[in-house]
Amino acid sequence: MKRVLFFGTSAFAVPSLLALLEAGYDLPAVVTQPDRPTGRHLRLQPTPVRRAAEERGLTVWTPEKVRRREFVEQARSVAPEVIVVAAFGQILPPALLEMPTSGWALNVHASLLPKYRGAAPIQYAILNDEPETGVTIMQMEPTLDTGPILSQRACPILPVDDAGSLEAKLAQMGAELLVETLQALARGELTPQPQEHALATYAPPITREDSVLRWEETARRNWCRVRAMSPKPGAGFFWGGKWVKVWRCLPLDEHTEQLPGTVLSVERETVEVACGESSVLRLLEVQPESRPRMSAGDWARGARIRSGAVLLDSALSE
Repeated sequence: MKRVLFFGTSAFAVPSLLALLEAGYDLPAVVTQPDRPTGRHLRLQPTPVRRAAEERGLTVWTPEKVRRREFVEQARSVAPEVIVVAAFGQILPPALLEMPTSGWALNVHASLLPKYRGAAPIQYAILNDEPETGVTIMQMEPTLDTGPILSQRACPILPVDDAGSLEAKLAQMGAELLVETLQALARGELTPQPQEHALATYAPPITREDSVLRWEETARRNWCRVRAMSPKPGAGFFWGGKWVKVWRCLPLDEHTEQLPGTVLSVERETVEVACGESSVLRLLEVQPESRPRMSAGDWARGARIRSGAVLLDSALSE
């Protein structure tokens, strides 16, 4: 079980790729998504996995659709003993999942399944104020994140964590657990355990709407939303028809009778805003559209915002 066909795209997958190499596994090819236009100038950019693989002299394949017959035959030509998938971005068809000669097609998933099946498990774990999350190594099935569990490892979610920092921790944890799991499978020490499907929850792809702060929700929920959407796409609100991204904020142990969205105070560095259930959110650092990051207080003074103003949560702000 040393010949591995690896599928991965995002930065989360890179530590798993490197861990396989460091553990001495043979990677005849690395499969990743095609280059996509990104950034302000929409220049084609390789995926993090492609960059990492090419830097190490590995063969890289970038199929548009892995279910197409020509790609399935290409994959079959390298006779993989094991398939490993980490944050790849496409569902593998049965023809690929049944290909490994060992019978193992493994996925590294960034949650404690059956919680948070889907594309955004890290963001939803933070958004829902979970005390912990983790990684799961599972045997893949043609359906989304439903396969039997081989191993899991938990990771606490700290108040200082955002999606970026938590992803980095889980990526490294998943890489270590992947190698341990492969080694245990080779020794015949693991038995797949079916998921409890009745306990499944889902983490669909993040949308623009998910990034908008909702003042009618509690201050803690909005704090979780900011952390869940950081660093990308970023959470915020509209003021004067312009997007204001919130980089840092804190829920306060205070109460107010003002309506949600009402500015309660503008201080030298901070702005306090009323939220749902009489809670209060302190904005610390923001970034107005097309401008650099700044303290919330500096932004409010520049925008001539005073106590009593109402921050609306749509582009049709006052």
